[in-house]
Amino acid sequence: MAVERDPGRTSWPRRALAHPLFWPALTLLLLLLGNGALNPGFLALQWREGHLYGNLIDIGNRAAPLILVSLGMTLVIAARGLDISVGAVLAISATVAAWMIAGGEGAGSRLPMPLAVAAALAVAALCGLWNGLLVVRAGMQPIVATLILMVAGRGIAQLISGGQILTIYYPPYFYFGNGYLLGLPFSLFVVAAVCGLLYVALNRTALGLFVRAIGGNPLAAHVAGVPARAITIGLYVFCAFSAGLAGILVSSNVRSADANNAGQLLELDAILAVTLGGTLLTGGRFSLAGSVLGALIIQTLTTTIYSIGVPPQINLMVKAALVFVVMLLQSADFRASMRGLLRRRPAGGEMR
Repeated sequence: MAVERDPGRTSWPRRALAHPLFWPALTLLLLLLGNGALNPGFLALQWREGHLYGNLIDIGNRAAPLILVSLGMTLVIAARGLDISVGAVLAISATVAAWMIAGGEGAGSRLPMPLAVAAALAVAALCGLWNGLLVVRAGMQPIVATLILMVAGRGIAQLISGGQILTIYYPPYFYFGNGYLLGLPFSLFVVAAVCGLLYVALNRTALGLFVRAIGGNPLAAHVAGVPARAITIGLYVFCAFSAGLAGILVSSNVRSADANNAGQLLELDAILAVTLGGTLLTGGRFSLAGSVLGALIIQTLTTTIYSIGVPPQINLMVKAALVFVVMLLQSADFRASMRGLLRRRPAGGEMR
């Protein structure tokens, strides 16, 4: 006797395909395997001088600033917002830290390094507070409110630096972007710490539910007693804070602060990473793990383009093509339409 299948239960392949992280994870895996096929030593890891070396480690280290910014951008987008000033905030944070630390060659720090780092992060948080107040209190559209700081932010950074690239000669500061802890880059531990704190805040408290409620229906959330305005401002503050933290890593890694070029187009990469990870731009549904995967995809793609000798001028075109394909694969409507098209075609290839 034939056993009827429960219509309420689906097979594990279908559940896997429907999982929001499936396509980003598959994309990252295919990129890594493709690099491994083109370059047999690409996936190799080596332990030298107490450190772990390899392309995979380099990708994670270079993606760390983008991951931090993407995490903050994820929460802002989840609440139906947008922050296109993160690149400028990164430049401001890096410039403040470099200005407070930079001395002559061979000289020590102008001010204590903990004070310089704290000041840079505090300035970044103030930038986020400014954005949040413009959105919540002044009622500006998020893209317009953050566009103001996006334009003015680099001017502020250039005023701080006097229009010059500030070179840092203080070795202890280099540890943030170039140091190692337990054999791994210190920047990876910074990312892990931020991810861990966000996981606890969003899954072990009511904050995650509040953010989803605000993104789903802000008015209904406000009527239900959710402090939507305060939470929204806090999300903009955290987004800018994460950009400021990324500025510390970037300036430490390159040992300088370039107010004009630091974080250039970072806001676009962050939005790409968030969308690749499955977060809805309309708010409500978000995935921090997806944003991390999206940032790793972008960095892996950039590494691939440079390693195979593709001219960097078409880097953005390749990124756009990848985003187009992945977003189509993530779209349930697109997959359903493709399945319907295939079902209408008989074995002979003619339409029914």
